[in-house]
Amino acid sequence: MTKIRFGVVGTNFITDWMIAGARQDNRFDLKAVCSRKQTTADAFASKHGIPHTFTSLEQMAASPLIDAVYIASPNFLHAAQSILCMRHGKHVLCEKPIASNAREARMMTDASTRYGVTLMEAMKPTLSPNFKVVQQNIDKIGKIRRYFASFCQYSSRYDQFKNGLLPNAFNTEYSNGAIMDIGIYTIYPMVVLFGMPRKLSASATILSSGADGQGSVIFKYDDMDAVIIYSKIADSQLPTEIQGEKGCIRIDRINQPEEVVYTPHGINTGGLSLNTTQPIVLTAENTNDPYYHEMKEFLDLIETGKRQSDINSHANSLNTMLLLDEIRRQLGIVFPADTISAP
Repeated sequence: MTKIRFGVVGTNFITDWMIAGARQDNRFDLKAVCSRKQTTADAFASKHGIPHTFTSLEQMAASPLIDAVYIASPNFLHAAQSILCMRHGKHVLCEKPIASNAREARMMTDASTRYGVTLMEAMKPTLSPNFKVVQQNIDKIGKIRRYFASFCQYSSRYDQFKNGLLPNAFNTEYSNGAIMDIGIYTIYPMVVLFGMPRKLSASATILSSGADGQGSVIFKYDDMDAVIIYSKIADSQLPTEIQGEKGCIRIDRINQPEEVVYTPHGINTGGLSLNTTQPIVLTAENTNDPYYHEMKEFLDLIETGKRQSDINSHANSLNTMLLLDEIRRQLGIVFPADTISAP
């Protein structure tokens, strides 16, 4: 079995979660961590049993100790750091959103081709077994008329914001905000399933920092609509639905699908639609960590010499960024990264 040696950039809880899931694949070999502060790198290395630490990404990227890098730094650094690592011949698994904007995303995919390395966005739900179940069963619901997705999760950092602080989550300097942090979870699966819409209309609650706290978007396709709602300042338990003329598929959580239910269309009698059918649970059996599947996909790509995933493809990542750019344009949200070129 091939061991693929990793370095990680970012020492927050997402990196903790990723490592836990990645270690379920025996090919994952964690060799190094990079942090700006040596004390932080040392603490993270001790926590996870990582043998090497760096405070310079340039040095880690150039190191022969690693083959690939997982990047979980703030959004505005994704492009520059990914391109730096790819320039040194390292494969890159970059946290979502892959970049601040579509221009940066194009630079990243171009770098993957130029340097002959694998680049994949770490969008875990579209690589989950239950998303595959949705793809395999979507024809059951006939002509699709609507996609509805919801991800609303009150952020503890919003309390900090209300107390006069400016956490990264609501700071446009970091290319952050609700659409970039959690709204993307509702959009990326839509792009994978249905491609690009013809147009969109966005509305949002814009905070005093210039970032969005919540919002909703209507996407128009030829024969269907897609509606998404997202929030970091309110909670919701609404599931995601794909509605068709022959039935409906319900997904419990679009950011981490754990239950998929198919309900066939009822029997029409004299103008009344009586739903006499029973919901059918399609949920896939899965004992693996949610982060295992994205790492497995990434390791498979490296082993087979593929530069991109068929699902979390360069095109799907770029198209999602194009939609995020248009949403921000309509909302008047501007990032400094929109006018600064990544190297």
